[in-house]
Amino acid sequence: MPDCRHCDAAFDDEAAHAEHLQAEHADELGAIDQRRIEAHASNDESSFPTTPVVLGLVLLTGVAVIVAAWVAFAGGGSNNGVDAGQQPSGIGTVHYHGSIEMVVDGDRVDFSQDRYQLQADPFHFENGGGTRWHVHAQDVTLEYAMATLGFDVTTDSVTDDNTTYRDSDEGTSVTVAVNGEQVTPSEYVLREGDRVRIVVEQ
Repeated sequence: MPDCRHCDAAFDDEAAHAEHLQAEHADELGAIDQRRIEAHASNDESSFPTTPVVLGLVLLTGVAVIVAAWVAFAGGGSNNGVDAGQQPSGIGTVHYHGSIEMVVDGDRVDFSQDRYQLQADPFHFENGGGTRWHVHAQDVTLEYAMATLGFDVTTDSVTDDNTTYRDSDEGTSVTVAVNGEQVTPSEYVLREGDRVRIVVEQ
C-alpha cells in the first residue's frame, strides 16, 4: 500500500499512486517519481485491449466486402467497358432468352463465333450458340446488347468494323426491329422471347 511522499495520502495500488502524483504533484516530482509515472503510462498503453479493435476492423472489412459485392451484384456490376447510354442494373436477378438474326450487306452475322461468346454478364451468347441470346440483368437495351458484341446500332444506322451503314445513304436500307416492329435501340429494353432482327441492305 504506497503512500505519497509529498502529502499524507495513501493508496491501494501503485497505479492509483502514480495517477495521484501526476495530477497533484507534477511540479514537485523528482526523477524517480517521474519514472514511476512513465512506467505506469507505458503499462497502460501496453495493456490496451487490442482484441476489440482487431475485431472491429475485421467487422468493418467484412461489411465493406459485403457492400461491394451487393453493389456489383444488384447495383450494376461491370459494364465490360460497354459505351451505351443506359447501363443494365441488377445483374443476376433475371434470366431471359430470345432470338436474333443480323444480316449486313447479304452476310449473316455468325454469333456462334468465339468473339461473340460470353462478352458481358448482362447480355451474351454461350455454349457456342449463335441464335439464342441470354439476358442476366434488368434494363438491358438493344443498344447495350449490340454494343457488347462490337456493334453500334441506332434507329437508322449500324456500325460494324468501323463501317457505318446509314438508312439515309442512297441505296442503303437499315432495319432494326423486335418482334416485327421498328424500335429505338437506346430505349428498347429486351424481354423474354424477343425476336431481334437487324438487316442492312445495299
